Amino acid sequence: MKTITNTNALAEARALELPTREASLRREPSVSKFWNDNRKLLEEAWAEWEIENKDSLLVPDETLLDPKLRKAINEAWENPEKENAVADLWEEIIPGVYSAQFFDLERLAEFRKYLEDTVNSEIPRRAPYGIQLNRYGVMLDPRSEGHLAAPNFQAFYNEIMDRYMRPIARLLLGTYGYDNQTFGFSIQYNPDKDKDLHAHTDASAATLNININLPDEKFTGSQVDFHDKTTRKVVQTIFEPGKAIIHTGKVPHATHPITSGQRNNLVVWLYGDRMQIPQGGASSYGSVNNSASKVVTTESITARERWSLPEDPKDTFAPF
Repeated sequence: MKTITNTNALAEARALELPTREASLRREPSVSKFWNDNRKLLEEAWAEWEIENKDSLLVPDETLLDPKLRKAINEAWENPEKENAVADLWEEIIPGVYSAQFFDLERLAEFRKYLEDTVNSEIPRRAPYGIQLNRYGVMLDPRSEGHLAAPNFQAFYNEIMDRYMRPIARLLLGTYGYDNQTFGFSIQYNPDKDKDLHAHTDASAATLNININLPDEKFTGSQVDFHDKTTRKVVQTIFEPGKAIIHTGKVPHATHPITSGQRNNLVVWLYGDRMQIPQGGASSYGSVNNSASKVVTTESITARERWSLPEDPKDTFAPF
C-alpha cells in the first residue's frame, strides 16, 4: 500500500477548483499546469480514499475476467506453447480485428459499482479529450494527467495490460516490439451528450475496447463500423456486455450515434517507445487462423517471446 505523506490529501483534493470544460477543449496551458501541479496531491488522495474505504471497497483483480479466458491466459504464461487455446477464444471480424468475452458477466456488476465508487469519491479526474472531450470518461494510465490513481485499480490495470492485452495483441496482431508503452481511458456514450465518434484510426499498435455494460443495460444505436482496407467493405458490430474487440490501431473505425440508453467502455492501447507504431496493414503484423488452431505470423517471434514482459522502462509520451 502506498504511504500517505499528507493525511489531509483527500479533503484538499476535493476542494480543488477544476479547469472548465471549455479550457480543456481549447487545450489551454493552465489545464495541463493544474493537473501537473496537483499530481502528487491527487495520488495521495486516492491512496487515502482506498484506506478510508477498505472495508467496503472492491479490490479489483483478474477474477473479474471471463473464466475461460483467464484459464487459457494463465496456462499460456506457464507454458507458452499452449497459446493457441487463447487464440481459439477470439473470433475474427475482419483481418486485424477480433472479438471475445473479456469480463465475467457474473462479476461485472461488482466492477461497475467499484467505478461508481471512484466517481463518488469526489477526487478530481481528467476526462479524455482526444478526438472529443467525453464528459463521463476518465484517464487510466499513470502517464496521463489526472488519471485514476487508486493503487488497487492501478494494480488491476497493469495486470490487464501485462498479462492479458500485450500477449494477446502479439499473438493475434503481431505487435511484438511495438508494445512497450500503455495508455487507457474510459468512455460513455449518451443520446444527449457524446453520442458518436466519426471515422478515425488510433495512434496505437493495438487497441482493446471492452464493453462494461451490464446484461440488463440495453442501448440502441452505437454500432461500430470497421473498414476493411483490403476488400473496401465495412463490417458493422454491436458491443455486447463484457465483450472486447481488439484491433490494430490502423484499422479505420467509427461509432454510430447512440439513440437510447448508455454504452460504457474501457479502451486501452499499446504502442512502442516515443509513440512508435508498426508500419503497413494488419496482414504485415500477423494473424491467427482459428479454424486450424495455428498462429500465423510474418515475423520469427517465438511463443516464449510473446509471453514475456518488456525490459525497457515506461516513457512519458501520452497520445492525449
